[in-house]
Amino acid sequence: MFTTHNLKIMKKSIFRVFIALFLIFNALNSIATVRLPSILGSHMVLQQRSEVKLWGWCGPAEKVTIKTSWDTISYQTTGGSSAKWSMKIKTPAAGGPFTITINGSTILEDVMVGEIWLCSGQSNMEWSGDQGLKQSLNEMANANNQKIRFFYVPKATSEFPQENCGGSWKVCSPEEMKHFSSVGYFFGKNLQQSLNIPIGLINSNWGGTPAETWTPKTEVESDPVLNAAAKKVQPTDWWPTLPGYAYNAMIYPLSNFEISGVIWYQGESNVGTYSSYKQLLSRMIGSWRQAWQKDFPFYFVQIAPFSGYGDHDFCALQRETMTSCLSIPKTGMAVISDLVEDIKNIHPVNKIDVSTRLSNIALAETYGKTGLNYKFPMYKGMKNEKDKIRILFNNADNGLISKDKTITEVYIAGEDREFQPAMAKIDGSTLIVWNKSIKNPVAVRFGFTNTAIPNLFSKEGLPVNLFRTDNWDIDTVPVKK
Repeated sequence: MFTTHNLKIMKKSIFRVFIALFLIFNALNSIATVRLPSILGSHMVLQQRSEVKLWGWCGPAEKVTIKTSWDTISYQTTGGSSAKWSMKIKTPAAGGPFTITINGSTILEDVMVGEIWLCSGQSNMEWSGDQGLKQSLNEMANANNQKIRFFYVPKATSEFPQENCGGSWKVCSPEEMKHFSSVGYFFGKNLQQSLNIPIGLINSNWGGTPAETWTPKTEVESDPVLNAAAKKVQPTDWWPTLPGYAYNAMIYPLSNFEISGVIWYQGESNVGTYSSYKQLLSRMIGSWRQAWQKDFPFYFVQIAPFSGYGDHDFCALQRETMTSCLSIPKTGMAVISDLVEDIKNIHPVNKIDVSTRLSNIALAETYGKTGLNYKFPMYKGMKNEKDKIRILFNNADNGLISKDKTITEVYIAGEDREFQPAMAKIDGSTLIVWNKSIKNPVAVRFGFTNTAIPNLFSKEGLPVNLFRTDNWDIDTVPVKK
C-alpha cells in the first residue's frame, strides 16, 4: 500500500538523485567549458615580475581556480553572464619551466617567465629561412634554445576586433626558427644571450601591408589627412589594405597578453603617402598602447635605399619622415642605409646586423645595459662659414670617419636652389661642405635620394642618417649629378 510516508521517502530520493546529477553535471561542465585563447598555452613565456592577465571562456557563474608551480597561492574567480572569465596572477623573476593548473584538470606545461616582444610589420619583418635567407638557413644548426619561444599569429583579417587568433607557442628549434621572422629571431637571440633569461617572441606580420591596416579603423577615418591617404592605397589580392583589418585579427586579440615592447619593420608600402606617415604611425602606436594599457617601447627599422620607387625621391622623404617619428615617446630607430648589397632588392638580405642594431637599442633603453653602441649620428644644425657650410651632429661626440678618401652623397646649393655635388671634410665631430663654384651656399643634403648608400659613419661604425638642411619642395628641385 502506497502511503504518505512512502511518498516522502520517494521525494527525498528523487531530490538526492537530482542533487547528485546536478553536481556531476557541474563538474563535467567545469572541465568541458573552461577554455583559453590561443596565446595562452603550454611553452609560452609570461612577463616577469608582473601581474599578468589570464582569461578565457567558461559557463556563466562557473568557478575558475588557478594554481601555479612557482607559488602556493590559489587564484579564484567566477565566470560572468557573458560566459567569460579573467584574473590577474603575480609572476616571479625570470625562470622556469613552470606549470599552471586550471580547475585541477587543464594544465599548461613548460611555461617560462621572462621578457616578451611583439615583432610586426611587412615583408622585411616577415622574411625567414622559408624565403631562402642564408643567414637564417646557416643559423639553423645553432637554433636549439629552450629559453627562446615563438608564437606565430596566422594571417587573418576582420572588419571588427576579435577576441582570439590562431597560433600556438613553440620552443625554438632549427625547424621552428626556419619559419620564424629572421629579424625577430636574431633580435630575441641577442636579448636572451645578453640578459640570460627566457625570451618570448610573437610573430605578427604580413608582407606588403600598409600601416593603415595595422591601425584601428576609427583612428584613420576620424582624421581627414589619414583618411585621404588611406584612399590612395591601391587594393591587391595578396594582402589587406583596408584600415584596421590586420589590427582587428592579428593585434587586438593579443592585447590582454602582457608584453615588454614592439619591434616594427614596415614603411615601404607607405612611401607614396610619406607626408602623413608620422601622423599615421603616431596614431597606430598610441592605439596599440591604449589597447594594452601600457606605454611599452616601440623600436622600428628605417626602410633601406631602393631603386624601385620611381623618379621622385619618395624613399628619402619617407626615411626623413621616419626620422621625425623619433619624437614619439619611447621610440627608437635603426638606420640601415649601409646594409644594402643590391639597391634593386627591396628585401636587404642582411638581417643579423639589423637585429643587432634593434637589440642594442632595446638593451640600452629598456634594460639599462651600458657600453653599447646604438645611437646613430643625426643632423643637429648648420653654420655658414663664408663659402662653406659646417654641419653639426648629435651622437657623434667621438668624431666621424669615412670608409673612403672621398665622402659620398653630399650635395650643396646656393640661393638658386640647384644642388651640386659637394666636397666634404671631417673636422672632429662636424662636417665641412663646399663647392668652389658656389660662393654663397645656403643648403646641404646628405644621402637624400632613393638609392644613396653613403660612406660617412660615427667612429663607432654606425652610419650617419640622411638629412637635408632645407625644407624646399624636393619633388621639383633638380639634382645635378
